Amino acid sequence: MNEHYAQIIEAIGEDPQRPGLRDTPKRAAKAMQYLTQGYQQSLDEIVNDAIFPSDCSEMVLVKDIELYSLCEHHLLPFIGKAHVAYIPNGKVLGLSKVARIVDMFARRLQIQEQLTVEIAETLQDVTGAAGVGVIIEAKHMCMMMRGVEKQNSVMKTSAMLGSFRSQQATRTEFLSLIR
Repeated sequence: MNEHYAQIIEAIGEDPQRPGLRDTPKRAAKAMQYLTQGYQQSLDEIVNDAIFPSDCSEMVLVKDIELYSLCEHHLLPFIGKAHVAYIPNGKVLGLSKVARIVDMFARRLQIQEQLTVEIAETLQDVTGAAGVGVIIEAKHMCMMMRGVEKQNSVMKTSAMLGSFRSQQATRTEFLSLIR
């Protein structure tokens, strides 16, 4: 990967051997590996048996989970927050695991629409929840730094499964709690 970054630096007209850039290919490769570490993670490692029996049947919401991802179209960052909720059906997931699931999928080349669905479907599969709701709000550098250059645009996506899709009251409660 280091060689490829050196070639990119050279292709844009820079000298990869000048003092400020000499170690950049190595640093860029290391940064890319970190930013895409979700490919090296597995759901089993993330969840790590942190599923617990519970009589709770009310909404569980983890709000404002910050996320950092790379747009698969331009390899530019998108940065935002996820709101993740579910209705337990006999078991709950350890609190930190919700954020770790968000990170695992965000740390892959992504589009926000797919990221939202992957988080929702995974939480549904892991917990067997009666319903799952996920909303992501993010700013995309591909919209801000290039192209249309819209600095204040925010993309919002949602995925509603089970009772979040079929019961308006559940959806309304979720939406009111994330405001």
